[in-house]
Amino acid sequence: MMFLVAALLLMGVVLGAVAHVPLPVTLVAAAVIGGWLLLFAAREFRARGRRY
Repeated sequence: MMFLVAALLLMGVVLGAVAHVPLPVTLVAAAVIGGWLLLFAAREFRARGRRY
């Protein structure tokens, strides 16, 4: 339950910060985060394939 409260609090802080940042900065940050997530997913997929 505390994890859920912390996650909602963090989401509120991040969304509040994004509301005050210009749109191009928000889009660049979103692209960086998305690229990092894609890289992480690709590494996990490749690592999972080697175990079997």
